Amino acid sequence: MARGQRKPGEPIYLRRHVISLALAVGLPLVLLQLYKIYIGPIDFGTQLLVIVITSVFAGAVLYLTYRSSAKNQP
Repeated sequence: MARGQRKPGEPIYLRRHVISLALAVGLPLVLLQLYKIYIGPIDFGTQLLVIVITSVFAGAVLYLTYRSSAKNQP
């Protein structure tokens, strides 16, 4: 196997997959900070609930959007 080649069975990730994953991870934190800046403080339990719900939703969207383009290499 030459240098830089993928191993058999290793998924092929494109740049858009990595950017979308970073967005899905950072989105809950950014939303909470914007809420604190423009609306006001929010208690810890509500912050945790918002982060969990947003993360699950973003993960599901990420999975449904990119599952067909992140195929394993034969």
